[in-house]
Amino acid sequence: MPKRVCIVGAGPSGLVAAKSLLHDAPPGTFDVTVFESQSRIGGLWPAHKADNAGLVHPRMVANQSKHTIQFSDLAWPEDSPQLPRAWQVGEYLARYRNKYLSAAKLKLGTLVEKAEPLESHQPGWKVQTRSSQGDTNEEMFDHLLVASGYFGRPALPPAATDDAQVPVIHSSQYRDLVSLLGKTGGKGTKILVVGGQMSGVETAGTIASHLSSAAHSPGQSIIPNSGKYTVHHLIQRPAWVFPLHTSPKPTSSAPPFLPLDLISNNLASRAHPLTNLQGHISPDAAKLTHSIYQRSLGTDQEIFSSAVAINGDETDSPPYLAVSDCYMDFVRTGLITVSRGRLAALFDHEAAVAQPDGTITDVAAVILATGFEASSSLAFLPESVKKTLALDRSDLKNTVALGFHGTYHPDLPNLGFVGFYRSPYWGIMEMQARFLAAMWTAGGPASPSLPVTIREALEKDDSIKETMRLRTDPRASQFPMGDYAWLMEEFASALGLTRSAPALDMPRVLPSNKPMDILTPARYLSASATKEQLAEAQHSLRQTEAVTRAGLTSGRFVARAVFRSLLGEWKLDRRISSLLPSHPSGHFRGTARFLLREGTGDGRESSFYRAVAAGQDPGWEYLYVEEGDFEADNGLTFRATRRYVWRYDEEKDKLSVWFVRTDDPKRADYLFHEVDFVAPAAGQADESGGWEATAGHLCIEDFYDVQYLFNFKAVNLGDWRLEYTVKGPKKDYTIEGRYSR
Repeated sequence: MPKRVCIVGAGPSGLVAAKSLLHDAPPGTFDVTVFESQSRIGGLWPAHKADNAGLVHPRMVANQSKHTIQFSDLAWPEDSPQLPRAWQVGEYLARYRNKYLSAAKLKLGTLVEKAEPLESHQPGWKVQTRSSQGDTNEEMFDHLLVASGYFGRPALPPAATDDAQVPVIHSSQYRDLVSLLGKTGGKGTKILVVGGQMSGVETAGTIASHLSSAAHSPGQSIIPNSGKYTVHHLIQRPAWVFPLHTSPKPTSSAPPFLPLDLISNNLASRAHPLTNLQGHISPDAAKLTHSIYQRSLGTDQEIFSSAVAINGDETDSPPYLAVSDCYMDFVRTGLITVSRGRLAALFDHEAAVAQPDGTITDVAAVILATGFEASSSLAFLPESVKKTLALDRSDLKNTVALGFHGTYHPDLPNLGFVGFYRSPYWGIMEMQARFLAAMWTAGGPASPSLPVTIREALEKDDSIKETMRLRTDPRASQFPMGDYAWLMEEFASALGLTRSAPALDMPRVLPSNKPMDILTPARYLSASATKEQLAEAQHSLRQTEAVTRAGLTSGRFVARAVFRSLLGEWKLDRRISSLLPSHPSGHFRGTARFLLREGTGDGRESSFYRAVAAGQDPGWEYLYVEEGDFEADNGLTFRATRRYVWRYDEEKDKLSVWFVRTDDPKRADYLFHEVDFVAPAAGQADESGGWEATAGHLCIEDFYDVQYLFNFKAVNLGDWRLEYTVKGPKKDYTIEGRYSR
């Protein structure tokens, strides 16, 4: 007779748990019921473009690529972006449910109110539920699997309840400027973001991009006086902020680029056998990691602001990492101001800061990026069970103490956990689900039928002891449960799984000079996988390896890296050399500003408007504003300015430059040119002197031959050059411009 399993939660963890119980165990072993309090599946992830009810903005770009945000046996569509939007993750989960969970009983809109263990002589659980209509029910199950998520509810500091006269919301509630400030704006000029880790950096960067777009887009601004607002980011310690694409060759002036997680999950850069790089971080280990981060970014972040620099004694402390494409350059421009301290109180339009003491005045709104507490996700468990799990509501990193990497407790063998930890990489969730399925299939952790590999893994497991120790360890890492690659190998060893080899010959990268060996969930297919599942895994692996080869050999993602790094202000020094007396030669000195804004449809085909109207993301673009003084060789000097619109097409991975309209210099008029990057010859990237690009434009009878040279310092542009050669019946001149920070 099948064992009945109650799964609490239908997010990624609950769905992969149900799939593993139904497909990785022998047929008929488990009868699975999934309870979800929301009216849809997905948990944090929105179900569609307009789903604003959850904790994640539907348009949020994931900070990991689709090669990591996946399960082993379902590939993403070929045309999906490398970094999916949140709503696209929701669609992926819907496909996963349709493909694998037809045999599961899925009860949406049903809250698990109470789950109590039965008497010891009758192992199991009594589960009480309440539907959205108020109907209650009680059922008996052999096993209870908790997949209710680590992000139970926002963790709000006591200061949040003080007498603030401004909007105060949690970062998970932020959607746009109008919902935050209202259509009329309000008193104050500073949007205060509190919290310096992942969500704080991401939220500050997002709000800054919205402010920039409101100030520099054509037409009437969505809020009055949008240019008066800035972001004030209050942090207790700086984090290393990585862009979404980084390089495995940061010392090259023409580095190749890949999504960040493909580089961080490169096993060729790790010593083998793998060891855990998280948990307790010694001073020496901290210094080493800080140095790796600094080398990867090419800076200690001082170039952006001293407030975010990491140097000196700070390199002894465990490093923290955050991800944002625009945060650091907005810090450099001043749209984001960073200060250190702890929020002590809110009153009127001011925020009191402690350690060091001070006051932030003229506050317009407050965003609390202070994380989540997980204990409310376990509210249905009785106090006796919580005591066994050593639940600590105040510990946001190690809320409960669980065995074998967050999966179970030996005193509660019929209770399991999937995804109940910070930074739930999808591969780990899948491995946790497989581990529980295998252990429960055998009869539990004490069963003589337990596979030898699992028994040996449990005998040497010290996860509970380590969790309790880390609770009081001042040197605990940002993600204390363990690093991704090590955890994947730990589970694979316990389950007797062998990581598949790369399907293609992969390019070699320094410093190991070994072929790229990227760890993805698709490399750990279940031993019971069907031919269809194998085909999905192989499809996924081909996608990962193809995009890696393209990034390393053909210059894919360079256009995106250039576009990202243009944000802000540049010094411009330009020489014009004319061979015709009608066009004077001379020198221009001034500034060029790249002002970020949401993509506009001006000058584009009507299909762009239809796609945006249908909910497609319009992407981002820059309004380019150049101002300075031109001094002609004949002594004449005058003020000069020009404008363009720069765009990046993610689908084509292409940069383009557009003329602006004469009657509205914020609007694009027509295409000037597209930028074509020239991939360095094999083995010549390090000596190339930067990324070269070309373009051409015929303007009536005049032809513009355009040459670019972009010199990177790791992930950021150090300087770049632009040269035009213009020839026509009445024109014959060259323009050579150099842009530097």
